[in-house]
Amino acid sequence: MGTPSGRWPAGPARWVAAAVVGVLALAGCSAPTATSPGVGGGTLVVATAAEPTTLNPVLNYGVDGASLIFDGLVARDDRNQLVPALARELPTVSADGKTVTAKLRDGVLFHDGSPLTAQDVVFTYQTVLDPKVDSTLRSDLDMLASVTAPDPATVVFTLRHAYTPFLQRLTLGIVPAKALAGQDVNKAAFNRQPVGTGPYRVTSWTPGDRLVLAANDRYWGGKPANPGVVVAFVPDDNVRAQRTRAGEFDAAELAPKLATGFDERDGYRVFKVPTADYRGVVLPMGNPVTGDPAVRRALNAAVDRAAMVTGVLGGAGEPAFGPVPPSSEFAEPAIVGKPTADQAAATAALDAAGWRPGPDGVRVKDGRPAAFALMYPATDSLRKELALAVTADARKVGIKITPEGLTWDAITPRMASDAVVMGFGTPYDPDFVTFKLFTSTFAGQGFFNPGSYRSDMVDQALRDGRANADPAARKAAYATFQKQLATDLPWVFLTYLQHTYVVRDGVTGVTPRVEPHEHDVANSIWWNIHTWTKSS
Repeated sequence: MGTPSGRWPAGPARWVAAAVVGVLALAGCSAPTATSPGVGGGTLVVATAAEPTTLNPVLNYGVDGASLIFDGLVARDDRNQLVPALARELPTVSADGKTVTAKLRDGVLFHDGSPLTAQDVVFTYQTVLDPKVDSTLRSDLDMLASVTAPDPATVVFTLRHAYTPFLQRLTLGIVPAKALAGQDVNKAAFNRQPVGTGPYRVTSWTPGDRLVLAANDRYWGGKPANPGVVVAFVPDDNVRAQRTRAGEFDAAELAPKLATGFDERDGYRVFKVPTADYRGVVLPMGNPVTGDPAVRRALNAAVDRAAMVTGVLGGAGEPAFGPVPPSSEFAEPAIVGKPTADQAAATAALDAAGWRPGPDGVRVKDGRPAAFALMYPATDSLRKELALAVTADARKVGIKITPEGLTWDAITPRMASDAVVMGFGTPYDPDFVTFKLFTSTFAGQGFFNPGSYRSDMVDQALRDGRANADPAARKAAYATFQKQLATDLPWVFLTYLQHTYVVRDGVTGVTPRVEPHEHDVANSIWWNIHTWTKSS
């Protein structure tokens, strides 16, 4: 998402927490090493940029799986293919696509020793659908008419209409009904002290510092290969790199250019993990400069994506022209443009629209300068460098951009009027993320469509893509969507990233897979950390 943690508008709060983390780290927070309280020998210590605001899947924690604490009915393997998890086999789908039936695995226990039943699954999904619960997942499940438990081991989902990727929605972690029934889920103690079925149980969570997880010895998938995991929250990229060099972490997420500093460093390996994670500039339609189609076309032509990949990403990525990753079967090749800057095309677009060079080189139209602010989260070094690169490229064609590094608390109220460097992306079904980002239904709803983009053609294409079960029809719908987006340019897409991690030698079991934008506690390179070990 806009935040490095990635899901949906828990974003601003996550960044408030992240800002606190940076202050604490710089103030000398104790390093979570093997000698720290609650950290035993063999425990793995990993570092990430973002801290979640909740550990409750119903409230958006780890909804795409690999949350370490919870399991869904299904999970994803190292190729992101669906495999059974709490369901003993992949759920079955009726011929009309409207009924999905899951049979639960026998003998699964929650961390408190209570057994998993179908009623827990029903409770989890019904709670997401409850309008009193602040779950942004509810719109992801608007096709779900009902969920029932005809017996303790069977769950039946009834859909309003066939929805091809519904099985992928079943990665949602299951919560125990008895722990939350009758409570205000939004404020429940469970959100910070959860009980799941996953390979790890929570022993402590120190806000602004760390999350300590202990191995679940009764895990249905087998006892974890290590005694536990400590997740350190360090939002500032440079601070995280410094602490990694100091030997505090067994594995750490680092910005690409910072990770390259470990390429020749003894005792470490650098992993460049392929992703569907893109960065781009959201151009708000309500701003008279960024809302001008000619300015958007000029910016799209002026940015030098190839130089960004080489200079900002250190080669760990590729140019981006749209939100559907090149690795997807739904990617539309017709939208791919020039990876290098085309200043002639940019100036021609501005000239044709009446934007004339002013005495200071900044173009002007009807007395208004071609100038606007470009916001980015101040602790994110990669977004800062992308913002500066866009600023420099735009200046060459007479557009003045003022980059501003801010907290998400300061960015969020201004997203309707000022541009922002955003990040999203998923390697899963193209309905995920894109529907909320680009349909007019969600215009201006926080991180949902923050630039208030509206297009009847895009709305219809995205509705067709999510409602149609025919693969060819879905592909055609998403092709229409991508082409119209490339025409309207509500975003200037810049780059797809490789996520870069530094891992100590002696840590075994690391198995990278294609990652979504979200890669903090969940969905990072440590998605299978319960199989990792480290030498002493």
